[in-house]
Amino acid sequence: MIIVIGGTGFIGAYLVDELVKNGKKVFVTGRNKAVLDHYKSSGIDSCYLDLSDRSSFAQLPNSGIEAVVLLGAHLPANVQDYNPQDYLDINITGTLNVLEFCRANHIDTVISTTSYSDVRTLWLKDQPIDADAPREAMFKGDHAVYSISKNAATDLILHYSAEYGMNGSVFRLPPVYGYGPHSVIYVDGKYYKSGFQVFLEKAIVGEDIEIFGDYTASRDVVYVKDVVQAFVKAIATKNARGVYNITSGISTSLAEQVENIVEIFGPSDRKSKIHFNTDRPNTSTSYIFDISKGTKDFGYSPKYVPFTRLLQDYKEEMTSKKFDFLINSRVKS
Repeated sequence: MIIVIGGTGFIGAYLVDELVKNGKKVFVTGRNKAVLDHYKSSGIDSCYLDLSDRSSFAQLPNSGIEAVVLLGAHLPANVQDYNPQDYLDINITGTLNVLEFCRANHIDTVISTTSYSDVRTLWLKDQPIDADAPREAMFKGDHAVYSISKNAATDLILHYSAEYGMNGSVFRLPPVYGYGPHSVIYVDGKYYKSGFQVFLEKAIVGEDIEIFGDYTASRDVVYVKDVVQAFVKAIATKNARGVYNITSGISTSLAEQVENIVEIFGPSDRKSKIHFNTDRPNTSTSYIFDISKGTKDFGYSPKYVPFTRLLQDYKEEMTSKKFDFLINSRVKS
């Protein structure tokens, strides 16, 4: 059995789906009651789990566990009211509680995630960042305490791996693309549509699209199914220890992304016209990551590249409505 903590979220839903397809028995925890009810109706064992409360872990199965995947976290993009204590309770204490649960029950594999912002000062165009590059936290802005807490959580996992011989690993993720409930995010406590969602909505109706600032800025993004593949392979090989870059390993410019979105999603008779406004700045910064460590240790190899391949599958999932149960559970009024 594999326990997926935080399996009611975007990546979690795709991971649970893939594990079940692979014949794995899965136990899911989360805080989204609607998604938990969906799993229960589908015959998947699940429960509400408070990561910050160690006594809450008594609900979990404790024998025959192949691995624990920790996806649950307190994320700025999902938080309207800023409270730094929540980041400490969930991201740090929660990780410690997971590790102690694994240690007490002789579970040797635990995999979590962290943000690509932990190497933000190394972001440069066409210079891949090594998985083991020195990490540092952000100290300013609404993501600062999140960044501090995730670095501490990573350190705890590395400590337990070294001290107790666990296969503890942390997947560093850039923005993860895929059909899911993230068209709207919080920034400094306010709702904003993601840039991808804005471009997508305009492309679907053939509306003109304006790109601000440096349209040559290039980013190394990743598709949710490639992230899921990394989890599945790391669990199977039991050879994952440390921090891994789980990205596409290639960069795509902002202009290329928009051009591809227009081509894949636009009506055949009314494609959006793209306008470049270099006088108005954007927040796009170039970055690319070296994925060779994951390839070497557990055979990680992105399948949804180039960006057009990612978009084609995104469109297929959007049409299938397979994950609408997740999207509908988080519709914002």
